[in-house]
Amino acid sequence: MSKNRDDSPPPRFQRPRYGVDAPAFPATLAAVGAACCLAAGRSRPGRNAMATAGTALFASTGIYLHTTLHGKLRIWRRELDQVGLKGDERLLDLGCGRGAVLIEAARRLPTGHAVGVDLWSGKDQSGNRPEVTLANAAAAGVADRVEVQTADMTALPFADGSFDVVTSALAIHNIPSTEARYRAVDEAMRVLRPGGQLIVADFWPMARKYAAHLGQGTLRGLGPGYWYGGPWLGVTLLHAVKGR
Repeated sequence: MSKNRDDSPPPRFQRPRYGVDAPAFPATLAAVGAACCLAAGRSRPGRNAMATAGTALFASTGIYLHTTLHGKLRIWRRELDQVGLKGDERLLDLGCGRGAVLIEAARRLPTGHAVGVDLWSGKDQSGNRPEVTLANAAAAGVADRVEVQTADMTALPFADGSFDVVTSALAIHNIPSTEARYRAVDEAMRVLRPGGQLIVADFWPMARKYAAHLGQGTLRGLGPGYWYGGPWLGVTLLHAVKGR
């Protein structure tokens, strides 16, 4: 289990707090929207166009924040309920961040175990640290069945067939190269037992490429609750089963 990086006491939460995905993005949307609205108030030429652009950017910011704070959680609860977990499985979450998917999975594993791996980038999620994930697990009452490790998803430190389920939410696309993203997908399949399930949520172009690389899997859009600002950044679910 991961230890704190310094001697400061670990955070304590009354309820899990999962932060904001890619926090610079909604901040930029809101800032540009505000600039458009200010420009609309200062000059008559193009006023309507600037006001419309500002309103649209503020709306996108609201949609983004709803997804990252609420929508994705509801959707992952629904998807995990549909996996058919018996409760004793071993589950691995790639790019677990502050534990939104990891902890929801652990709630469904009373006699199982949920492992999360991440490189803990604050650019990809606000306040992304292993001690925060563990504090969230404690707040959710699942600390006894949650473990986090610092690990690269392109070279997982687990034996073949170690897990019954592998999940990942908006993480694999953060890997810089196409080759390395495919390596992460291959690693996910390697650590699955035969008959195990891979469940990946990512942007449509990425999810489609993962499925093509694997040569299998079903793809399904997750709808407005998983839009990062609008339908142009909607999320698709890839579900694949490892052959026996």
